[in-house]
Amino acid sequence: MARALSHLAPLLACLGLLAIWQAGSLMLNTESFPTAIEAVRAVPLILGDRESVINILDSLRRMAIAFAAALLFAVPLGLMMGRSRLVASFFNPLLMITYPVPKAALMPIIMLWLGVGDLAKMLVIFLGVSLPVIYHSFQGARAVEEKMLWSGAAMGLSAPQRMIRIVLPAALPEILTGCRTGLVLALITMVTSEMIARQSGAGNILFNSLDMGQYDTVYAMIIIIGAMGIGLDAAFEKLRSRLVRWSEPGFDIPLSFA
Repeated sequence: MARALSHLAPLLACLGLLAIWQAGSLMLNTESFPTAIEAVRAVPLILGDRESVINILDSLRRMAIAFAAALLFAVPLGLMMGRSRLVASFFNPLLMITYPVPKAALMPIIMLWLGVGDLAKMLVIFLGVSLPVIYHSFQGARAVEEKMLWSGAAMGLSAPQRMIRIVLPAALPEILTGCRTGLVLALITMVTSEMIARQSGAGNILFNSLDMGQYDTVYAMIIIIGAMGIGLDAAFEKLRSRLVRWSEPGFDIPLSFA
């Protein structure tokens, strides 16, 4: 019974939110705040429109490319910072300067350099994803026990081999935590960048609808973006739990196969 309720809890929470939304909209009775039913009805109209689907897929394409590029850059850098004081002392001041700056605030400068095309938007997503992944990779590498590295060195492993065969697997749970955070930030910066550089994408649909007073479409796009976030997070969490199942508190390594 408790397990069934835990599976139904997200659905019940969504239904409760829609009920509150419906009641609030009926109470306020303003054109700019459509009812939940009107917004939900607009969702299949958006998903049934070929141009809108292409725009959403463009957003996901940019997000996927930037997310992958950020991982390829941030994970090795974070691991090296965690194991080398020299690398950490060099990059720490740079990261401390860039971390507090909202990535959307960089968009006008990036647009001056790169224009308003895909590259500018992907760079904003790249910056948003990189910092949490670097931080968690750094923390994961620092937590690796020295005796494991000494044992690897005693077995003849070189420094790069120790990094790949010892540090990376040991730090993987922390790295994937950073990746999960980065995935959410990728979605946020994706939409934000498309709101500023409005050519295509989910953010472009959102703001074009707002300009034209199509408020049901605006809220429907918010529902679609939220559903994308929930789906991506759930899929990544399932992948994470499979990759680092050995690190979960309830996982017991079998001592015998008899």
